[in-house]
Amino acid sequence: MSIRRLDHVGIIVDDLAAATAFFVALGLEADPPMIVEGEWVGRVNGLDDSHVELVTVHTPDNQGRLELTRFITPADDRGRDAAPSNRHGIRHVALVVDDIDAAVTTAREHGCDLVRDVVDYEGIYRLCYVRGPEGIIVELAEETGRGEN
Repeated sequence: MSIRRLDHVGIIVDDLAAATAFFVALGLEADPPMIVEGEWVGRVNGLDDSHVELVTVHTPDNQGRLELTRFITPADDRGRDAAPSNRHGIRHVALVVDDIDAAVTTAREHGCDLVRDVVDYEGIYRLCYVRGPEGIIVELAEETGRGEN
């Protein structure tokens, strides 16, 4: 047995349009929205009566994909919190961008802001975390390629 590829990472959201718009503004491309429902869905995800709307956003080369999903039913009534970067579970999604300053500006235009600072990592990357829609943490990385050599 071998793994052929990582296909996608799923992110559950309440406002599918806002989450999609955020990732598209950062440079990902969106597939058309789709509805997924039926008995088979509950058999896969363990939630009876699942009825979801989802949008897949992907890198221009279609190699990296996020599946943004809004559960119509069953609803999650526990709400969400702005979990810190060290909370157990999937904490962030990393995107390599051409211009981190432009990406931060775009994030701010979508009502999002830096978790803290843009930093230089050993002359190889400029990095930051942005708290996106619904608390999704997105790492933005601009390759500088200089290194400390």
